[in-house]
Amino acid sequence: MALQAVAFYLFALVAVVAALLVVFARNPVHSVLWLILTFFSAAGLFVLMGAEFLAMLLVIVYVGAVMVLFLFVVMMLDVDFAALRGRVAEYFPLGALIGVILLVQFVMGFGAWSEGVAQRAAAATPTPADLPNAHAIGMVLYTQYVYAFQAAGLVLLVAMIGAIALTLRHREGIKRQDPLAQIHRTREEAMELVDAKPGEGLQETRS
Repeated sequence: MALQAVAFYLFALVAVVAALLVVFARNPVHSVLWLILTFFSAAGLFVLMGAEFLAMLLVIVYVGAVMVLFLFVVMMLDVDFAALRGRVAEYFPLGALIGVILLVQFVMGFGAWSEGVAQRAAAATPTPADLPNAHAIGMVLYTQYVYAFQAAGLVLLVAMIGAIALTLRHREGIKRQDPLAQIHRTREEAMELVDAKPGEGLQETRS
């Protein structure tokens, strides 16, 4: 029990310190690396709580996929971070307003959550020996929270379509393939029969 308590405080301390360094690091690449350490520490906390499925999900999905994508974006895009930092004062009032709204929402959500802690603790829950962790999450996710789960998937789909629509730009003077036109073209449009007379050959035509 003492070893578990030491591990908990160690993971919690590392997670808090790494999260602060994510915000205060000047180099964006260093911020991403500190965020990876934060996720690893959070995964360790999940393991201590008996949620092995969430721990592996955090490491595989976020550290293995999302953070690698963040690193590629930060390192490959030619972003002038000095110019962005110079405009902090311009967007500070709007950012402060959004931060206050989020803080109020967090306080309200925590108050509603704390009121129902006793009721949830008194409810009958299966023991880990009777029901695996992944099985329990699946039962709760696809029964009690199925509509919220579907709504989250819809939000992610809309975000993906919006990102594609915002970054897709058609430039003039660049040849592009039109798959729909290629599929629907006929034999007469794709082929041309030329009656070449003997001894004349074919003349190359350029469009």
